[in-house]
Amino acid sequence: MIGMNPTPNPRSDPDDTVPITPPQSDGLREDVPSAIPPLTPRRSGLRVLGALLLIVALLGSGVGIGLLLNNQDGATATATTAASAPTTSLVAPVIVPGEEPVADVAAALLPSMVQIDTVFGLGSGFFYEPGLILTAAHVVEGTDQVTVRYADGQLEDGTVLGTNAANDIAVVQVERTDVPPAPLALDEELRVGQLAIAIGSPWGLEQTVTSGIVSAVDRPVRSQSGAQVLVQTDASINPGNSGGALADREGRVIGVNIQIFTTTGSNAGVGFAVPINLAYQLAGQIVAGTPIETAFLGVSGEDATGDRAGALVTSVEADGPAAAAGIVVGDIVVAVDAQSVMSITDLVGRIRSYTPGETVVLDVVRDGDIITIQATLGVRQEG
Repeated sequence: MIGMNPTPNPRSDPDDTVPITPPQSDGLREDVPSAIPPLTPRRSGLRVLGALLLIVALLGSGVGIGLLLNNQDGATATATTAASAPTTSLVAPVIVPGEEPVADVAAALLPSMVQIDTVFGLGSGFFYEPGLILTAAHVVEGTDQVTVRYADGQLEDGTVLGTNAANDIAVVQVERTDVPPAPLALDEELRVGQLAIAIGSPWGLEQTVTSGIVSAVDRPVRSQSGAQVLVQTDASINPGNSGGALADREGRVIGVNIQIFTTTGSNAGVGFAVPINLAYQLAGQIVAGTPIETAFLGVSGEDATGDRAGALVTSVEADGPAAAAGIVVGDIVVAVDAQSVMSITDLVGRIRSYTPGETVVLDVVRDGDIITIQATLGVRQEG
C-alpha cells in the first residue's frame, strides 16, 4: 500500500488529528513491508490532513482505520470448536429476468451479516460457518473481545479466535449458531464487469447495501505484507464496510472488503476485497491454530525504469528459490505464468497468490533478451 489517510470516527472529537506519512520510493522485499510506518490507533476522532494525497485506506472506523503496515500477526488464540447446533446454509436466490437481482441478493444475505463493535471503533463481518464470523484483521486489532450486532438487533459478545494481519483476515466466534452462513463462491472464476454487491456498516449505518461491478480481478496492491492480489470493485464502500461481504448476482460471497483507494478518506469508486478462496483458507488455518505459510521467491527489487516496465531484481536471497532457479541481480521480471508484471508490487503480489511448492514460469529480461525461467516457490511462515 502507498499510504493511508485517517478518516473521521463519528463517535469522536473531530478536532483530534493523526499525521500522514508520504509514500516511499525505495525498494520492496517480499518478506518486508514497505517503509511507511504504521499509524497509531486512537480512540478519539481522526481528521483528514493530506487532502488530495492519493492513498489506500483501510475501511473500518476507529481502529478499523488502524495499522496499515504492521507486519506482525495479531495474537492467535487457541481455537475452540463452535457449538454444532443444526443449521442450514442460505440457498442462493434464483434470478428471474426482469426482477431485481440486487434486492434478491440483499434479502438472502442480510440475515448473515453482522456489525462488529470494539472499544476503538466498528466494522462489519458475516457468518461463513455456524458460530464463526469472517471479518478484517484491522477491525478487531488490539482486542480479543468484541460486540456482535446481528441483523435482528440482538447483541452478543464475540471472541477473536485469531488474525492474519498480512492478508487482513480474522475470525470471530460466538455462541449463537442459528444464523445461517452466507453461501461462498469458492473456486468460481470471477469476470471483469460482473455484478458486485457490497454489504456492511459504512459509518456505522448497519445493513447497508450498495452495488457496482467487479472492476479488476487479481489486482496487485501494496499491503502490510508487501503486496496482495485483491478483487477490485466500484461498489460504494466506506469506513465501516471493512470485513463485510462482496457478493455476486447469485448471492454468493466473492470477497471480504478491506480497503479503499481515495483522495478524501471516503468512497471514490475504487475498493478492494480479499478473494473468498484465500479468506476461507486462512480462516480454516486460524480456527485450527496452524501456522499460516506464504509462497516466496527470494528476491528484493524495485520498479524497472527506462523503456521496459517490470520488477528490477536488486538482490537475490542466498540459497532461496530465485537463486536456485538462476535469477540474478539486474534481471527484470516482466511476467509470471503469462500474467504481466509491471512493477515490484505486481511481482510480490502475484508470487504471494501461489501455494508454497508450486512451480512458476517467469519471463525475464536479461541483457535486452527475454528468457524463460522456471522457479519452485519456497515457504515462509507469517507468524
